[in-house]
Amino acid sequence: MPDADVSARIADIRARPSWHDPAAFAIGLATFAGTKVLDTWYPVVNLGENEGFVAVAADVAGVASDAGTVRLDRVQLTRLQAALAPLVADGGDHPNADLLSLMIASFDAPRSPTGTIVAPVLTVIESLDDPPVDTHDVYLRLHLLSHRRVQPNVANLDGIFGLLNNVVWTNLGPCDPDGFESLRLAIRASGLQLHVDGLDKFPRMTDYVIPSGVRIADASRVRLGAHLAAGTTVMHEGFVNYNAGTLGNAMVEGRISQGVIVDVDTDLGGGASIMGTLSGGGKEVVRLGKNCLLGANAGVGISLGDGCIVEAGLYLTAGTIVGLPDGTEVKARQLSGQDGLLFRRNSRSGAVEVLAVSGSWTGLNAALHTND
Repeated sequence: MPDADVSARIADIRARPSWHDPAAFAIGLATFAGTKVLDTWYPVVNLGENEGFVAVAADVAGVASDAGTVRLDRVQLTRLQAALAPLVADGGDHPNADLLSLMIASFDAPRSPTGTIVAPVLTVIESLDDPPVDTHDVYLRLHLLSHRRVQPNVANLDGIFGLLNNVVWTNLGPCDPDGFESLRLAIRASGLQLHVDGLDKFPRMTDYVIPSGVRIADASRVRLGAHLAAGTTVMHEGFVNYNAGTLGNAMVEGRISQGVIVDVDTDLGGGASIMGTLSGGGKEVVRLGKNCLLGANAGVGISLGDGCIVEAGLYLTAGTIVGLPDGTEVKARQLSGQDGLLFRRNSRSGAVEVLAVSGSWTGLNAALHTND
């Protein structure tokens, strides 16, 4: 059982009028270039849990539950470790406390050769329904997605592009684009090699989160904030954006755009594309149901129900005119989300047609998605 003193302290903090148990929190390592936040890595994320830990952490740091992010110094980390010692002395698993110990042990690590400073931070999100308040907040929400703690379109991500800085992603860590050429010269002159992996607001997911039961052939094609369920295989040409992903076994050889959800046992063929909500102001969230096949170089801008097939090379937008079996025509949006449909193009007339799927396509190769 927790020590009576620490239990009483937690109860006192949580009883204060200014305190609300947060929706999510984490202690992480943030990279700073001056006052600019380049990234924040959260090895352990907490969602609606460990309320005692965050209550004491916020109290030690002198903040309220809705404070956003506070930078922690070594004194605060040590005080927090001491305050929590009775709480974690039960011999159980306490990943937050383990992370705290590692941060204290490495607090005096050498400064990066890129000139950035890495510092511990505590980030608290009072409600995932509210938009993020700072860069650290955005990174925590992206981590929650990639750690599979929340599904796409659950956490509010409004305004994130204005909160994220453009970053030069390198083998030596994130760098500030301002003055980068001078930095590159200095590093090369020191005998080190500096490789640039990208210039973007989003990093690769695998530099921050390695989800279990997943294969990713080219890590640069999966952004932090992607949600990849166990059993997902992303081949070399597959791409998964942030706030998008899969719910189970899936073959991804095409593009899963922002906001898109792909359900279990669905196959996206090579070069296939699913329309997201970032470009053109679209608000329609596209979802592919279970056991669907999106053929090579095909695409959809509508949702598919379970057991649907879109033939190779056919791009089906919401306004595409589709011929029904009875000879009438509708716009594809009227068929959005319906089960068991086969969309194809008539090889003689070129018209887009829809039929009921007869039988079933062969489905995924189960052996390919046992990604232990």
